[in-house]
Amino acid sequence: MKSHILTITLNPTVDFCTTSQGIEAGPKLRCTEPQIDPGGGGINVARAVKLLGGQATALVAIGGATGAHLLQLLALEGVPTVAFQGPGETRQSMSVIEQTSGGQYRFVMPGPVWTEDDVPRALASVDQATGEDTLVVLSGSQPPGVAKDFPSILAEHVGDRQARLIVDTSGPALHHLVEEPREALHFLRMDGEEGEELAGRPLPTREDTAEFAESLVKKGVAKIVIVARGPDGSVLSSAEGSWHAVNPPVEVVSTVGAGDSFVGAFTLALAGSEPVEECLRWGVAAAAAAVMSDATRLCDRETTERLLAACTIEKL
Repeated sequence: MKSHILTITLNPTVDFCTTSQGIEAGPKLRCTEPQIDPGGGGINVARAVKLLGGQATALVAIGGATGAHLLQLLALEGVPTVAFQGPGETRQSMSVIEQTSGGQYRFVMPGPVWTEDDVPRALASVDQATGEDTLVVLSGSQPPGVAKDFPSILAEHVGDRQARLIVDTSGPALHHLVEEPREALHFLRMDGEEGEELAGRPLPTREDTAEFAESLVKKGVAKIVIVARGPDGSVLSSAEGSWHAVNPPVEVVSTVGAGDSFVGAFTLALAGSEPVEECLRWGVAAAAAAVMSDATRLCDRETTERLLAACTIEKL
């Protein structure tokens, strides 16, 4: 029996993606019809799970007409949702691709400011939606006003319900998790730049990355730590050892959504009780599938399964 997957998005967005012949200051820039998608880390993880043939429930903070639009977009994609009232109006974001150069310009809004009263409402919604052995995924940026220790507080709530917490975050929240571990996460993911920043040194080789990830496991930050290495795949470390997985080179169209696709595929495999090294292969294959797609597109099942067959894994 597969574990239930619940994703959490405190700072969702409605993503608009369009193209323009050229981008310059001054004149009006005529754009093409936009592609509109529901966005935010946890939402994209749930969408990736759906695209790969699984199901995850997206717990989302919403507000205003944009929040209603977001729920409509998720319903159209068949993603089950649990919505709770967040402060202000749900944000919008935009990416514009310059047709002449192929460059992508991303404009990301901060989102509404949260107060101390908003966080307990979010935690209460998580408590109600979390059952025993639920895989709870916290992914994406935190809204302005949410304290950096929110993931640690969430870990305590999830642990009280015998569920497992998966975190893919950045900035002060990530630093707090690493510097002051209070409740061991089940799985923590970060990209290579974040890993080097936390390590305080370059991590040029796979072995360097594994050594750093192993140090976080020994410190009690998480039972599983994954550090992405861009085109060189990802490294996973746990108490049982370290592994590296990588796909053959693929054509990179857009890196948007690669991390969320990784987390979605990894979590879906974990929900099916696959060994962690096999979950790693699924994550790497899904991330590679995502970078081959346009703009805000995520992985797709056919491409991910094809790439999985070519994905190699090595114990370090």
